[in-house]
Amino acid sequence: MTYTLRIGTLSLQLARRNLLVGLGLMLLVLTGGLAALHMGSFPVGAADLWTALRGDMEDITRMILLDHRLPRVLVAVGAGAAFGLSGAIFQSMLRNPMASPDVIGFNAGASCGAVLAILLFGSVRFVLPWALTGGLLTAALVLVLAWDRRRCTGLDPYRLILVGIGASLTLGATSDLLMSMTDEQRAADMAQWLTGTLNARNLTDAALIWGGLLLLTPVLLWLQFPLSRLTMNDDIVQGFGLRLAGLRLVITCIGVLLAALAVSVAGPLPFVAFVAGPVARRLLGTGAPVLAAAALVGALVTLGADTAARLVPVVQLPAGVFTAVIGAPVLMWLLVAQFRKGAL
Repeated sequence: MTYTLRIGTLSLQLARRNLLVGLGLMLLVLTGGLAALHMGSFPVGAADLWTALRGDMEDITRMILLDHRLPRVLVAVGAGAAFGLSGAIFQSMLRNPMASPDVIGFNAGASCGAVLAILLFGSVRFVLPWALTGGLLTAALVLVLAWDRRRCTGLDPYRLILVGIGASLTLGATSDLLMSMTDEQRAADMAQWLTGTLNARNLTDAALIWGGLLLLTPVLLWLQFPLSRLTMNDDIVQGFGLRLAGLRLVITCIGVLLAALAVSVAGPLPFVAFVAGPVARRLLGTGAPVLAAAALVGALVTLGADTAARLVPVVQLPAGVFTAVIGAPVLMWLLVAQFRKGAL
């Protein structure tokens, strides 16, 4: 069953299953966010949020809710959505569930740039531009090495994945080398950040990730059209009049920008971008691009991982530990599925 939404001269068709899954994921994200606001040793929760926003609350309670818990939840949801979108974009463009920014090295490039910024400036003030620069430079290098001049489409997807894995390993080692060049305390903080953490996030971080997502929303809406064509065979795509080489370059830049934006506020949370797309496609039962559902799944995974990290007593574990626990079984499942299809 399909519903048609009309806004003036524009119309949008929504399958009943897609609508129900989307509403269900949104409800889970909202419920998880409210539960995360309530968690903590200090007795304050989501029910007090409106009172805090109006200013009718004690300063300490208001500070805990608005300056600590709320930014952490907003950053978790925003960064998870950005990672999910980035992963779904690359997986649809390359027609391979193994292709995601954390697998093919783009997250590692952004992380390496961020670590270098912290090492040079001693703060996280310049993390975003350096993370973005690192991600884009890594993407450019990987694209150059994976480019096949003999193909009219330019990019060889399988070569891109293999080169990206090598770049990821190299840049991971580079980040470790950079950490060895600083003092123990800063190296420990950088190591935790490289695992992926949402601890001590503030409203500036929340504004950064949500502002970036808002600015990219028109581009993401446009992306649905070319990505739905790129899931087809290259010859069919060219028959639509699309220039594959240029289109893939533009889409790669958008995906890297989303990944770098998420890395700059949450660190390189492993497997979030990798997991979101396949889980969303399985929930919707489709092979078409699933950007909105992948964003919601990424937000839910990140929020759940951070909530689980906060539940651990005594020690504050980074959220990246739990996203890795979630992502590793999905990686094994995808590897087995690809092997059975003969794609590996």
